[in-house]
Amino acid sequence: MTDIRYKRSTTSLIRCPEKLPEPQQTMILEPSQKPVNLPADELSVETASDRFDAELARLSEAKLKRTLQPIRGIDFTSNDYLALGNSNTIRKSLQNKLKQGVPFGAGASRLLRGNHSEHTELEQFATNYFGSEKALYLSSGYLANYGILTTLPKRGDLIVYDALMHASARDGIFASLAKGVKVPHNNADAVETVLSKWTGRKSGAMSWIVVESIYSMDGDLAPLADLFEIADRHGAMLIVDEAHATGVWGSNGRGFTEIYEGHPNLITLHTCGKAIGSSGAIVCASGQIIDYLITRCRPFIYSTAPPPILAVAVHEALAQIKAEPQRRQELHQLIQYANRQMVETLNRSGSGSQIIPIIIGDEERTLRVASRLQQQGFDIRAIRPPTVPQGTSRLRVSITLNVTETQIMSLFGELQRMKTEGLL
Repeated sequence: MTDIRYKRSTTSLIRCPEKLPEPQQTMILEPSQKPVNLPADELSVETASDRFDAELARLSEAKLKRTLQPIRGIDFTSNDYLALGNSNTIRKSLQNKLKQGVPFGAGASRLLRGNHSEHTELEQFATNYFGSEKALYLSSGYLANYGILTTLPKRGDLIVYDALMHASARDGIFASLAKGVKVPHNNADAVETVLSKWTGRKSGAMSWIVVESIYSMDGDLAPLADLFEIADRHGAMLIVDEAHATGVWGSNGRGFTEIYEGHPNLITLHTCGKAIGSSGAIVCASGQIIDYLITRCRPFIYSTAPPPILAVAVHEALAQIKAEPQRRQELHQLIQYANRQMVETLNRSGSGSQIIPIIIGDEERTLRVASRLQQQGFDIRAIRPPTVPQGTSRLRVSITLNVTETQIMSLFGELQRMKTEGLL
């Protein structure tokens, strides 16, 4: 198996607010009250057009305005690791299912009339596949992370989370009533320190540890064994986002948590829009946790259910991943080759995973390098703050079955030429 490294940060703890500031109170006029007529010179003259024109101009000046680009070039950007997003096998299966009458629209939320047999069949398959007690299918990874973290931790609880957690998890933590403490990246000792000093457990509050198994912008692996031991020792819940491990790592692509699956203190999130090639997310946990999410998780309760045909697509993809281990084997060969190319052409260490960051640092230079690669026919993007920390702008090279060894060699050959020119 490819040697995936995990990088450990030793910087001091960085604390986040316990919760976001309260919104401004809205004034509601009673029927007997009349609106106050302010003089014209006291009225705000800023319009929505004024505000957002100015803000977009500022973002453009800072080169932070985002635009949507058409898909073109050799794919070194997507997360379609097993190339299932365009699988003929799955496409034909979906066509047959549609002919058989499987709906393409759910029609309602799962708690109303949107709970289709395709959803429950997928969840039962996922329960067996990942080895959990129960599973729940949600519309997206973002909604799943946000929903878990705004539903399960309560006021008085403590959430300890890695500094490089995905925005969806951080948004959920910030919106939670629990206290959030950010710890340096991959530093299990810092997690231990925070939990050892926390006194809330004496009053019956719970603690939560939130990490990714493989980090989306660095490609490094979390120290899961240490974190699981810490969680066990302190009675904490461990939430692991397996977004970039599902389908790629572990036996049958079950991710890095497979040896811990079924433990009552573990919650795992398997997103379906990456190696699974579809959309949505599957939460695996104990029966009590899943039942509570069904009952109290607002993003689940108040969202129209994912299309039943999409649940079929996820189900088919998981079955294909299990039945075709050669896909993972072929991908791992490409991953090893690309990581060797990092060392041989750029004299840099690879991540060991399918996500290989090439950190440049300067934003302008990163944009120039990405633009030149795109002109050469490589679909590779510049990743800049706020997605990554200041001073770490980078190229994020993603290795999938959509590329070949020859194309990987060509990419690193071009990068090597840029290095000789002083661009890297």
